[in-house]
Amino acid sequence: MGQVISLSGTWMHSVAQGWLVYSLTKSPLYLGLVASCATLPILLFTLLGGSLADRYPRRNIVIVTQTLSIVPALLLGILTYFDIVEVWHVALLAFFFGTLNAFDVPARQALIPDLAGLKNITSAIALNSAAFNGARVLGPLMAGLLIAGFSMPVCFFLNALSFVPVIIALLRIKAVKKTTATAGGFLAGMGAGGRFVLKEKKTLYILTLIAVLSLFGMPYVTMMPVIAEEVLNEGVTGLSMLISTAGAGSLFAAFFIAYREDIGDKGAALPMATNIFALAFMGLSFSHNYYLSLFFVFFAGCGIVGFLALSNSFIQHAVSDALRGRVMSLHTLVFLGFAPLGNSAIGFAAHIFGTLESLRLFAAVCIISSLVFAYLFTKHGGRREHENTCC
Repeated sequence: MGQVISLSGTWMHSVAQGWLVYSLTKSPLYLGLVASCATLPILLFTLLGGSLADRYPRRNIVIVTQTLSIVPALLLGILTYFDIVEVWHVALLAFFFGTLNAFDVPARQALIPDLAGLKNITSAIALNSAAFNGARVLGPLMAGLLIAGFSMPVCFFLNALSFVPVIIALLRIKAVKKTTATAGGFLAGMGAGGRFVLKEKKTLYILTLIAVLSLFGMPYVTMMPVIAEEVLNEGVTGLSMLISTAGAGSLFAAFFIAYREDIGDKGAALPMATNIFALAFMGLSFSHNYYLSLFFVFFAGCGIVGFLALSNSFIQHAVSDALRGRVMSLHTLVFLGFAPLGNSAIGFAAHIFGTLESLRLFAAVCIISSLVFAYLFTKHGGRREHENTCC
């Protein structure tokens, strides 16, 4: 419940920040660059964050990062309220928030099995994803209403306030496990996670595809303000509806997986989910109709979250608890850390070639990569190897 409130504020902040940058610059290039600033720290620091998550209490790490996250939201609200905000302010605060995420996400991912146990991990990950994507529906809708009816700074101030419930919830959780320091230094510890991934080929295939989707697939969200304003002529209300609809698709996939508790044949389900995303992404790049675009973003959200939830479950089952923080930091690295490169690339491509043309090119890369992954992952029998790894 705390996560739903906090993440609703975060999504509200994200939509308002994108609209703020676009209002200041009218440039898809700056949208990509600011989005890159938010995710670049994950590329730089998340492996360190994973090593810390295997050495120190994960709950305490998340409490610290969530508390500090109040600062950038509050500062951006103040700067916007007094009308002295500039693009570099937004970029700098986004970088600070991204640095906190570099330590927050690996610890949070590693904390889930501590709370739920491996027996319930697929359902727990799906419910966590449901909280994230339920907020993804509520947050953008609230942002659209608040920006249109009140003012943009309200979104940032409410985001700062929204961290309080999740901090209270974390404080009420009893420590379930003491994390002991691993042997060797931080560099040696980070290397152990990499060696595990290289040894487990199916985990390597999954992380490679996540990296491709982070570079060429998920950055489509960065271009949403341009699509809403210039392609569909729907303004900030249309922007909030597009992002909320993508969140609704994601929420549907998350609840479906949580209800099923586990998807037995991941060798078929994982490729199917990623192909749904890639095809929906391609459809969006050709759409000039508002309602058709809503249809495509719904299935894009459904496909990407289905793939990410199932792949997260697969990896969590495959790794031992002693390595969990470091391996999940690699997951975070390819999932979020590669995003600044993708956001910058799609920003530059949209600036040079046009927004829709760039989206079509990126969607084509996702389709080809999804087909290659389907061949490699199913070639070795996805379900059978997963069960052997778990045992």
